[in-house]
Amino acid sequence: MAAVHDTDTVYPLLGRPHDSLMPVDVDDVFNVSFPIYLGAKYDASTTNLTYLIPGPSDNLEILVSFLSPITPTSTLRQSIPASYVTVYVKGSFDVDIYIDLNGQWVSGDRGNRVTWSLHEPHFEKSGKGLKTWRFKRETEQLFTEWNDRAEWGTLHFTAPGDVRHEAGTSALLRQRFSRTGTLKNTVDDRYRGIMDEEPVFAFAKSFKLNSSSSSKPATDSVLFTIAHIQDPVIQFAAARGLTLMKPLWASFFHSEVDLLNFHYYDFETTERLASNYSLQLAKDAYESGADDYVDIVALSARQAIGATVFSGTLDDPLLFLKEISSDGNLQTIDVIYPAFPFFLYTNPRWLVYLLEPLIEHTLSGQYPNKYAMHDLGSSFPNATGHPDGRDEYMPVEECGNILIMGLALINSLKYDTSDSAGSIWSTLGSNAFNNDPTASPFALLIDNVDGLDDSWGGSTKGVKQAQKWVKRSYRLWKQWTEYLIEFTLEPHNQLSTDDFAGWLALQTNLALKGIIGINAMSGISEIIGETEDAKYYKNISDTYIAKWEEFAISRDGTHAKLAYNWYGSWTTLYNLYADSLLCFHLKGSSTSSPSTSISGHDGQKPLKPGHGHHNSSDKSGFVPRHIYKLQSDWYYTVRQKYGLPLDSRHLYTKTDWEFWVASISSKQVRSEILESVALWVNETNTDRPFTDLHDTEHEGGFPGPSFFARPVVGGHFAFLALGRACGGEGMNGLKFLDEMERVAQAEPRVEVGMGRQDSPFQHPAPKDVGRQLGDGEL
Repeated sequence: MAAVHDTDTVYPLLGRPHDSLMPVDVDDVFNVSFPIYLGAKYDASTTNLTYLIPGPSDNLEILVSFLSPITPTSTLRQSIPASYVTVYVKGSFDVDIYIDLNGQWVSGDRGNRVTWSLHEPHFEKSGKGLKTWRFKRETEQLFTEWNDRAEWGTLHFTAPGDVRHEAGTSALLRQRFSRTGTLKNTVDDRYRGIMDEEPVFAFAKSFKLNSSSSSKPATDSVLFTIAHIQDPVIQFAAARGLTLMKPLWASFFHSEVDLLNFHYYDFETTERLASNYSLQLAKDAYESGADDYVDIVALSARQAIGATVFSGTLDDPLLFLKEISSDGNLQTIDVIYPAFPFFLYTNPRWLVYLLEPLIEHTLSGQYPNKYAMHDLGSSFPNATGHPDGRDEYMPVEECGNILIMGLALINSLKYDTSDSAGSIWSTLGSNAFNNDPTASPFALLIDNVDGLDDSWGGSTKGVKQAQKWVKRSYRLWKQWTEYLIEFTLEPHNQLSTDDFAGWLALQTNLALKGIIGINAMSGISEIIGETEDAKYYKNISDTYIAKWEEFAISRDGTHAKLAYNWYGSWTTLYNLYADSLLCFHLKGSSTSSPSTSISGHDGQKPLKPGHGHHNSSDKSGFVPRHIYKLQSDWYYTVRQKYGLPLDSRHLYTKTDWEFWVASISSKQVRSEILESVALWVNETNTDRPFTDLHDTEHEGGFPGPSFFARPVVGGHFAFLALGRACGGEGMNGLKFLDEMERVAQAEPRVEVGMGRQDSPFQHPAPKDVGRQLGDGEL
């Protein structure tokens, strides 16, 4: 809140403090008014909210700035579970600012009792010290959550030592501030429930801006920090035993006081590092998309990194991820997989820290199945695994996912110049490498002056890191690949990552993922000199991809089916993205290839079952080019108002997969999909975080299950990761998609399933329309 006592008026800014103030009693000496809201600006780390308060002769501007930094060059700073709140004021009359937090920060159950205290340690560095509210549940429940909120840990709310403070009942404090513009510097020590005479922990700052010596508006600011400190953070089962894992920040700081002190006074450096990331992200996003894409990836970055917890030590850092809202699983491989373009673009080091707990746990022998596990625990933050082997059944899915991510990580280590690095921040820092065979290949080597990471890979260092990493777990990679060899070409009835859509046998997209995974193993074997293995896996994957095309593509060669035996169906072939991301599309490629556009048919010609309308000479890359072309054309045909549906069964879409397929489609299709997503973001109303599952027609609502704030939106970085992949040639390898203009622009175009009331999407089109489209199965 802001109080202007020249006019005895208080202005609510954020939250609902006016609930404690209204209606205003006739005996009150203050009025409640609302400021003029000038809008919000945000980037990947910062949200700025601006308000205007009218004055007698001019206006006063208040900017409330929230900074939750993303710092790809500093894992140290990224590991600190804390954010900044800065209030900036500019004007010519005095104003008082009030801010409070309540116990809901430390528990999801409003009936729980909380305890609190005020700490005022003084630090020589600033000369004025800090003061910190500390509050937590009276009885903490270690490694427990309620409504997605942790039930253990302490909230630290810090301010400069010259502000006023008070703990007490919310209504009483807010009313007192509204009357007086200040607080009493007292602490109500009657511990109670979160909503029992709601205790709040408040600070107030007075700004004296009225100066007769200057005609210009004065400026000032105050900085607060909010930190949720947990120690331990994760319960992790592996060869080390069942371990209560400490937070990674504990490897840098001896105490919570040291951590809070560093974090508060590091604001300028952290803000500069976060701004560097946000500006580069905005630049890259604009170049690969448009203004709308800049906003989308800025929102997505927050959700992707916000689902993680840094743990371990400098010698062995680990990163744990929560599957938010869909369920409470921890380290779900098929949640990491859609998110991993964000990590490849931002800091591939963090991706390997995500995979390491899965590898370590599996190597310990605590998971009995031969395929890769679905997750590391059913209930975050308990990474206790599934010793009974009864995790969610996605065997082909998870094996393919982890093999693809494994080779993507290896590729990110191999570059010679900054321009060819998969992440622009990978090249910064020391290129030292620890040759000790017992040392982790990815131990953190921190610059003690600035607290920045060493470089990620590059030149000889990158090859050594990749080799050391693969050799430690090579038998696992082989085990997962052997499972795919046996079961991926014709996958039996099972779930894919889109488990909400149900079980299905012979899934086309799932089979493709497994085959690309086998091909990825060829590259993994090659990095450690296992040439015979590499040839073997390459041979099998080449054979499988040819058979897959016979099974997967519709008889007229216009699109991929949802399942081999589901005639008349179609699917978004998002796993094709991995073929490009791993640079398989560049192998043996040529500068031109014959057209296979569905709008460029050479009249009506007999079709042979199992064969598309293409020339055999366009078989360049691993997955033939005509597969890319026919899918791109198909997406153009079936796109809806608010995006590209997941498949022919429903009108809902998965936004992560939308961006995956858009990045490997023609520019026109890419642009239209992006416009559809932006239209959905701009037109639909919700007070919930960014979802990755919504309807593409009607109101664009949420079909159920309700997915919100999930890290899978890291998949929105698909353009950016692919743009820097393959030494910067990832997108260039797809230029063939734009080599010819659509004949459809000059010919009548037939659209299928556009969500009209008289043409339900899930129903087959009339036979004459199907024949006009060339789909011999409708």
